[in-house]
Amino acid sequence: MKLRRKILLAIILLVFIPVILMGSISYYSFSRAMENKSNNFYWVSLLETDRKLKFALNEVTTVSNSAIAQPLIQQLVKQPNFTVTYDQKQDINNLINHPMITSFGLYSKDKLQYQFNEAMSFQELKQQSWYGAMEAAEGRPVWVGPGENGSAAAGKPVLIQARLIKDYYSLEDIGALVIYVKPDILDQVFWDAVTLKQGDILLVNKQGNIVFDKSGSYIGERTEFPFLTQEEPEGKGYYTAKYQGERSLITYLPSHNKDWYLVALTPSKLIASESNSIRDIAIVLVLVSLISAFLFDRFFVRRLVRSIIGAVNGMKRVQQGIFVPITSSVRSEDETDLLVDGFNRMSTQISELIEQVETEQARKKEFELQALVAQINPHFIYNSLESINSLAVLQGNKEISKMVVSLGKLLRISISENQQLITLAMEMEHVRHYLDIQKFRFEEQFDYRIEIPESLRHYMTQKLIVQPIVENALYHAIEPMKEKGLITITANEDERDIMIDVTDNGPGFSLDRLMNLWSKDEGNKNYRGTGVGLRNVHERLRIRFGSRYGILICSSPGHGSTIRIRIPKLLHDSAAVKR
Repeated sequence: MKLRRKILLAIILLVFIPVILMGSISYYSFSRAMENKSNNFYWVSLLETDRKLKFALNEVTTVSNSAIAQPLIQQLVKQPNFTVTYDQKQDINNLINHPMITSFGLYSKDKLQYQFNEAMSFQELKQQSWYGAMEAAEGRPVWVGPGENGSAAAGKPVLIQARLIKDYYSLEDIGALVIYVKPDILDQVFWDAVTLKQGDILLVNKQGNIVFDKSGSYIGERTEFPFLTQEEPEGKGYYTAKYQGERSLITYLPSHNKDWYLVALTPSKLIASESNSIRDIAIVLVLVSLISAFLFDRFFVRRLVRSIIGAVNGMKRVQQGIFVPITSSVRSEDETDLLVDGFNRMSTQISELIEQVETEQARKKEFELQALVAQINPHFIYNSLESINSLAVLQGNKEISKMVVSLGKLLRISISENQQLITLAMEMEHVRHYLDIQKFRFEEQFDYRIEIPESLRHYMTQKLIVQPIVENALYHAIEPMKEKGLITITANEDERDIMIDVTDNGPGFSLDRLMNLWSKDEGNKNYRGTGVGLRNVHERLRIRFGSRYGILICSSPGHGSTIRIRIPKLLHDSAAVKR
């Protein structure tokens, strides 16, 4: 996939999809929040409506409770042939008196005993659907709304309270009281109920009949709300479904009257309209992102990819050995121009370096020819030493012969430049020859001991690292001593390193003396004619093997000195590996 398409894909993944997801999630979350808010709003409204409804109905119940316990009404319903006088009628009317009561009827067990205004006959009473509920209520009031008693369908809506009248002393059923209440009592309660625009509140019984509704449009109609069939409905609940052909949020609450439910209806489009602003913002963000991505591609990505393609083509030309600078028609003074300028500088530098290398190669060939001629000098030295050795043997001077042999072997290791790493055994052999030569000079002033385990002899090490340490011990420790000196060279190992210790029994030195020697070692490479000092050894080891390796100096005045050389374990196969 090309770079430009990758960038466009990245923009889609990092901008478009997150914006769409953010807008969708925000819209969904806000819609759910509005739905919950509407549900809570309606639940509170239904709760308040039910409280007001209970209060309004209780006013009528209080009147009937007081009336049915009065001796006059008790006597009226118990005595079928009781004749009501004018004054008794006035007393009964005063007992059952409320502004919302339009009429009522007092019944004995088999006939209508007294009525105010209009009341149904006893036969009509027994035919009512709610007559059985009244008997089952055992004297408690039973309310029947306009949508249940048929009055709404007849065009004369009325609310009915029916209840049995029990004997004050024996509690036997002796009659019934039916009160007709104006529907205005429900209008007042539902009119105060708070609803959203185009919302409605219904009073529904368990059979699905709409007892009353705020708008007055659905009284007496039958519904099929699913919560009506639940044996133990929740205290409050809500769901979304179609009602009267329109999708609505339906919130329901059981009324204080166990046969009724309060139901609030809210068209879903009203709730969705509150979320339209979030939806519109999400759409605008997507469009802005799309336009921004187009402009970003047109004015930035396209030019950036063009600059990168130019740099890639330049790299291909460099691979072919063609060093041509990249030209740019338009400069934008940003990192792309730095990329082009950097490539052009690199191309020029590579071209110059190639010319320089070619020149260096030519000079190297010339130096190699000179080195072939210079090889005569070491051979001349070796041949001369062989001649001196032969002459010493002929004259019977074994000490001169021994010294010449040691010097020859010493020179072969020191002068040879074809390898920088040698075996530990060869390094110790070089030190032994050096000490043998020094024995001729110091005679019996010192002894030496070299102890190298057989298992370490084949490990590789940097050339000429022990001899400078031994030479330092000779000139700074052994030479000033009056008693006989001793130099001990030992080697040991751990899991990954080899430690070589050079120990002398000399006078030792203080920290100030050590720092003085160290600084002199740095400034004077021709230390005592060897050309190699302590610091030189330390730096060569660090350069070759890494900062972990080098020398460690331990000394104190009057207790001799120990210098530890730490090198890695390298076999011949890995000798060229630098740690």
